[in-house]
Amino acid sequence: MAKIELKQPIVEEIASVVKDAATVVIVNYSGITVEQDTQLRKQLREAGVTYKVYKNTLMTRAFQGTEFEGLIENLKGTNAIAVCKEDATAPARILSNFAKTCPAIELKAGIVEGIVYDAKGMAAIASIPSRDELIAKFLGSIQSPITNFARVLNQIAEKGGPDACEPAHEAEETAEVSEAAE
Repeated sequence: MAKIELKQPIVEEIASVVKDAATVVIVNYSGITVEQDTQLRKQLREAGVTYKVYKNTLMTRAFQGTEFEGLIENLKGTNAIAVCKEDATAPARILSNFAKTCPAIELKAGIVEGIVYDAKGMAAIASIPSRDELIAKFLGSIQSPITNFARVLNQIAEKGGPDACEPAHEAEETAEVSEAAE
């Protein structure tokens, strides 16, 4: 068998891994220890991110003619790819946070929902909260006015209930009668 025939299944594997991906991030992992790599892989796996190391030439072949072709120019040195199909910010966020404790990790470039970003762009994407965090913040902002309304109703109930308060139209009539008497 020729060498190219042996490498073709790997190219197809890369193509299938990145197919329908929301995000593909190229990361330089040169100088990372085995222990650090194990921790990184665990964090990425828990977030549903596929993290693989392939030869640059094989990634180049897999990316040619696809929407990931913009990443080919960044395939120099020791690289790995982090791919996520659901959460578009997860790979960049996890890799960026890990790079704070492990300077050997370097985000080189990535594609998020079809748009190519350089290292600075990927750092900006890494600062975006996860989908779950955004939903929690949204629900919290909706819940706040409802909670305040419930507190007001509770205070009214504690002070004697609705009978202790005059309806607005009766209060206006009482004010008009007292003004007319003067």
